[in-house]
Amino acid sequence: MNISELQIFLDTEFPQMAQEFEIVSISGSGEGALVLFNATEKHLRPGNTVSGPWMFALADLTAYIAVLSVLGPVAQAVTTNCSIDFMRRPDSGLLMCRAKILKLGRRLVIIDGRIFSEGSEELSAARFSMTYARP
Repeated sequence: MNISELQIFLDTEFPQMAQEFEIVSISGSGEGALVLFNATEKHLRPGNTVSGPWMFALADLTAYIAVLSVLGPVAQAVTTNCSIDFMRRPDSGLLMCRAKILKLGRRLVIIDGRIFSEGSEELSAARFSMTYARP
């Protein structure tokens, strides 16, 4: 799936989340995705930092987009495992998430990724590993 097909799919299947995130790119080889998230005041927890649930949502959506870009519009691909390490406190503003498919198996897809502030890719706010079950 290309970016416009992915966006239409999200608008249809997940309208409650689709407008929160922007798909920036998918890799030409179909093994990854880059997604932008504009963290505003509603996404913050006390201490003026982006909340963990919103960072998880960014990681999960980016991994899901990477999976869809390879498998096509399969709404029933689901997260079966996630491990996330929060490494630096992200402030509000633009966050980016890069996910890469490490293994595309018959039943499971293994994805690795990082969340970082725009312009600071070398300083990760979080890193994650996700496993998706294929339908």
